[in-house]
Amino acid sequence: MIINGTFQISTVLMAFVALGAILIGGLLASMHFRHQYHPNLIGALIGALLCFLLIEALPAIT
Repeated sequence: MIINGTFQISTVLMAFVALGAILIGGLLASMHFRHQYHPNLIGALIGALLCFLLIEALPAIT
């Protein structure tokens, strides 16, 4: 698949972001229900993942 336009790049990027959010959300939900982790730990994990995604994805978007 050849992607030439900026609209196509942003659409594909948003699709992968949505897929990743669903997968990571499911992983964190299963961690919470199985092991009864503290909500602050899960919030810290979400914050760290979002920070990593912003650092890695921001140069690709701009």
